[in-house]
Amino acid sequence: MPITRTATAKGLLVVEAGLAVLGISFHFALLGEYGDISHSPLQAWRWGFTTGVGGTALVLVAIPAVAAVLVAPRLRMRLVAGALPVLMVLGMLAVTPAALSQKLEQYDATPQCIFEDDMAGPGTRAARESQRAFESIEHVGYFGGGGGSGVGGCDRSFTLIEDVDALQHYRTALPGAGWQVVEEGADRLRAERDGMAFEVAVCGRGGVVWAGEVGIRGGARCDRESATGAPDHS
Repeated sequence: MPITRTATAKGLLVVEAGLAVLGISFHFALLGEYGDISHSPLQAWRWGFTTGVGGTALVLVAIPAVAAVLVAPRLRMRLVAGALPVLMVLGMLAVTPAALSQKLEQYDATPQCIFEDDMAGPGTRAARESQRAFESIEHVGYFGGGGGSGVGGCDRSFTLIEDVDALQHYRTALPGAGWQVVEEGADRLRAERDGMAFEVAVCGRGGVVWAGEVGIRGGARCDRESATGAPDHS
């Protein structure tokens, strides 16, 4: 009966729309928690879609969409059923920049070596000295942990979201902050000041910075293994 078919189609459209909204919400939450801030919105959307969330959501939305197309007695209802999966995909793309902005808020503009659980222990003094060294320098990129701190200094990884020459930035920033560049290579440099050393190593779309006592070398490494022997506090 037409009335029964119409009611069934309406119910299927409600289910389809609800699943589409949930798909967009899960996509936003996924990127906001696990997205790569170095990605463009299109790259992040593709990543979110191919990890399984987007594809699964599309399948779940397509099931009631196909059923609604088959039972709907009106052309308009069939068009709405067919349009909702497309609108969901476009909605995922639309919320991707906001999700990346939310992810970016988890990062710091300056490396952080001092945490609440670092307030005691033999590495506290060294961590504080490393923190002061970091704070004396103007940095580039965004820092989200990815390192360790202890008696041997503190290293932190950073991510670049723009096409920036990190080494050139530090070549300029370090002398201006009273540091003397003592070593320089194709992908790393080292500077010293008042018994402290600073190193930076460029690794793809980011890198690693390290600060510690001047007698320690090789603190910044692209394998991101801490030279301090301390656990990761990220």
